Formats: sequence, structure tokens, C-alpha cells
Amino acid sequence: MSTRDRSQAAGDRAYHWTKDRILDGRLEGGRLISEGEVADALTLSRTPVREAFLRLAAEGLLRLYPKRGALIVPVSPGEVHDIAEARIFLERHAAAKVIAAGTHREVAAEMRTVLDEQRAVSIPEDTARFTRLDREFHATLVRAAGNALLAEFYSGLRDRQLRMVNTALRDNTVRPPIIIEEHARICDLLAAGDTGTLQALIGNHIAAVRDEASH
Repeated sequence: MSTRDRSQAAGDRAYHWTKDRILDGRLEGGRLISEGEVADALTLSRTPVREAFLRLAAEGLLRLYPKRGALIVPVSPGEVHDIAEARIFLERHAAAKVIAAGTHREVAAEMRTVLDEQRAVSIPEDTARFTRLDREFHATLVRAAGNALLAEFYSGLRDRQLRMVNTALRDNTVRPPIIIEEHARICDLLAAGDTGTLQALIGNHIAAVRDEASH
């Protein structure tokens, strides 16, 4: 591996290590972190960490302060509201389209497969995995609607969605069982082709997570 390739690999490692911890809440919004802190954790020099911080700042996850470090940008109430509004619109539309296309039973079965994995996750020990499966559960419905542009837009919400749900579930032992119960109900209503009740539940389900994340 060339020196340039090694440098890029080190930068990617620092980027993914830091980003994963921001998204799952191990590095909380409002906290100030330093290049040295990440470099020491990964046994790297500060140069690739500095490059990683620049990438994360461009994505809106960090705010850089020269000679002081980087502030992890908190999830704002406005951002949480916007994410929830976009998700409710897209997922309600997807539900109606899947039912109209007559593929709702097959899609419900796919979503139940994800739900089975989510049920097996231990909370709070592995909240990050629970959250990733939560997103995959909902993304399965959106992808099944067959609109590539809407699916791409929904995919673009991934990082914000993960932060939102992780924020809602942090130190929360009450909400995860409710999420599982509501996911099971979503699958049942989808399989039954009950568009109206399903759309109402999707709205209430996402709004509840929004409210938890806003506190």
C-alpha cells in the first residue's frame, strides 16, 4: 500500500469511528472533542483525524473551532420536526402505493423478517443495532413503493434519522417495546390492505419518536 493509500485509509478510519459514535449517541451533541482524543483512541497521527473532522463538518455533524477542537452539533428540535414530517409523508405514500399495487402481503412479510431481528436485540445494551433495524424496517416499505427518486431521498435522511431515533431511545426503557408492538401492528395492517388505519398509525408512530427526541 502506498503512502497516499495508507493516509486515505487512516482518514477513512477516523471518519467512520467518529461518525458512528455521533450517530449512535456515544458522542453526544454539545460535547467538544479534540483531534488528539480521536488520534489517541485509534493510535493515529492528528493529520488523518483533521481530515475526518473536515468531512464531518461538511456534513453538518461537527462545528470546528481552531486550536480548541470540534463541537458535536446537537440535534435541534427544528431538525427533528422536519425529519419526522418528511418521513410521515414518504411512508404514508409508500403504504398506499404498495397496497394499490397488490404487493402488500409480500412487503409485510419482508418487514416482519426485519422485525424478528429487532425483537432479538437487547436494549439498552445494543441500542445502536436496534436503531439501525428500526430504520431498515421503515426503509423496506419505502423501497417497495418502487419510486427510485423518493427512495433515494429517503436514503439521504439516513444519518439524521439514526440520530433522531438514538436520541429518542437514549436511557429510555419504555419506548423500545412500544416500537416493537407498533411495528407488528404496521405489518398486520399492511398485510390486510387497510390503507387508512395504516397511514394513521404510521403518523402516530413517527410523531411519538419525534416527541421523545425533542425532549
